[in-house]
Amino acid sequence: MKAKTARQFAPWAMLAATLLIWQALCSLLAVSEFIFPSPLAIMGAMVEFAGPLAEHAWHTFWVTMAGFAIAVVVGVLLGAAIGSSRLLYAAVYPLMTAFNALPKAAFVPILVVWFGIGVGPAILTAFLISFFPVMVNIATGLATLEPELEDVLRVLGATRADVLIKVGLPRAMPFFFASLKVAITLAFVGSTVSEMTASNEGIGYLLVSAGSSMRMPLAFAGLVTIGAMAMAMYELFAIVEKRTTGWAHRGKEAN
Repeated sequence: MKAKTARQFAPWAMLAATLLIWQALCSLLAVSEFIFPSPLAIMGAMVEFAGPLAEHAWHTFWVTMAGFAIAVVVGVLLGAAIGSSRLLYAAVYPLMTAFNALPKAAFVPILVVWFGIGVGPAILTAFLISFFPVMVNIATGLATLEPELEDVLRVLGATRADVLIKVGLPRAMPFFFASLKVAITLAFVGSTVSEMTASNEGIGYLLVSAGSSMRMPLAFAGLVTIGAMAMAMYELFAIVEKRTTGWAHRGKEAN
């Protein structure tokens, strides 16, 4: 119990220590806010610009979630198709890996030409950068199903669809939730990057605007807001994961 409690409070203790050291260094070295603002200066900016921050944060949030939702649907469908077919796995997986290596920021100017400035490029950038982890984890979970287990099920009369639905998909659930926790953070990166160059709303736009006007505390406040939203969604998926795939974590809970 003590070890579990320590693990729960460890992130908060680390965050508090980091903020204290950060504030102490800024105060002792008299670092200018235009170069590196202190936590107190960032907090002051968050209070002063709470209204604009909330508006831009909401815009970024729903744009990110729209792109993330599309990424989950596409990633699950592609992953299920690739993971259940050795031919597709061999044919498509290398191409998807090559596509994932491309810098997604380079797609933003192309998306602007196709869809114009606004939410379209941001949603699509969030989708492009976050669907790959979902696809890979679903495909891996299905493709690594033990051949012996599959043979036993087939002998017992199970069809290929039965093996996939009743064994393959449940077995892939831990992989799926692990991919969600990675994909949601990438989705926020994608939407923010797109907003920095192809939008007049959102945290990305706020970062560019604050940086151009030398309001570094406000720029850092935007970064903190993005980090807080991403962390909240990460923790949400972590909670859902433990409640739905508890059988995969029983060994860890015992430690």
